[in-house]
Amino acid sequence: MSLVETETRGDAIWLWLNRLERHNALVPALVSDLRSALAYASAAEPVALVLSGRGSSFSTGGDIGGFMDHAGSAEELHAYTEELVGSLHETILDLLAFPAPVLAAVNGPVTGGSAGLMLAADMVAMSETAFVQPYYNQVGFGPDGGWTALLPERIGTSRALAIQYRNTRIGAADAVALGLAECRVPGADLAATIEGWVADFAKGFAQTHRATRQSVWDERRRNGVRERLDQEKTRFLDLVSRQSTLDGMKEFTRKWA
Repeated sequence: MSLVETETRGDAIWLWLNRLERHNALVPALVSDLRSALAYASAAEPVALVLSGRGSSFSTGGDIGGFMDHAGSAEELHAYTEELVGSLHETILDLLAFPAPVLAAVNGPVTGGSAGLMLAADMVAMSETAFVQPYYNQVGFGPDGGWTALLPERIGTSRALAIQYRNTRIGAADAVALGLAECRVPGADLAATIEGWVADFAKGFAQTHRATRQSVWDERRRNGVRERLDQEKTRFLDLVSRQSTLDGMKEFTRKWA
């Protein structure tokens, strides 16, 4: 079973994170499948790209179990982390460079680095039960996925810092108020909302949408994001093999088992 399902719906290509048993938590294989699906979608030139998750969660970020499985030595853990976080960051950059509008249908919780998939979207619709939350200070990780590289630009530095210091849960209504989402809707209406947006896009010139997105996310701006994502990865790698972080992962796993 593919960890990312690709579906064509009218003029849009939908990419579904599909690791239901782990709430679509990120592991290298899933991120690799997502990058492959993005390359396919880019070549197909859809009116829009839509990201969503199967089941009750959008994604709960990096799978703590995956980190624990590779914690036998600092070298092994670093190699695993480099692969996962590095690939996630490349995926975010792929999304920023995507030639068509990128939409996110956020069907449930978005935690940890998976927030980067939402932050890289142009327009976001959230179900009423969805939320965004960092959780980094509950484990000892450094923020990844754009929590420091993208979020401050979206909502302001002070708010971005406060959310991460306090591990604030951002509900759908607050996400709309902060400008992280366009709207919150009942879960049953999520797909129809996105499809309505795609229908609106299809009334205009795709070449204009492409030019608009390329001008906003030009190479210079993407390179700035890359530099900040690289800083996130460096700090994540510095913290991940510390004993305090290993203890934090064990406690987090026990708490949520």
